[in-house]
Amino acid sequence: QVQLVESGGGLVQAGGSLRLSCAASGSISSINAMGWFRQAPGKQREEVATITNGGITHYADHMKGRVAISRDNAGNMVYLQMNSLKPEDTAVYYCTAYRKYGGNDWGQGTQVTVSS
Repeated sequence: QVQLVESGGGLVQAGGSLRLSCAASGSISSINAMGWFRQAPGKQREEVATITNGGITHYADHMKGRVAISRDNAGNMVYLQMNSLKPEDTAVYYCTAYRKYGGNDWGQGTQVTVSS
């Protein structure tokens, strides 16, 4: 199992930027990829970005061009740089680790609030 702890959320004005961090511990070697999801009130959790162990990235259309996902060389930190934030980006952002043999581990989430 992998434990994930997010940080970096907060309140930002529209057009601003935030950088989220996620620290992974535990069975790091079992991770195949890491990513970020978000969930706004009353909505389903949706993908934001994913990065594989090989550095291949995937971005959801709704944030493409405004976010960048990265990992450190050790593979136990993943970051999400978010720019040009909009009020509709307000949500709880969750870090996830995709296990090599199936399933995901999740962090507790970090709140991002974008004011207009």
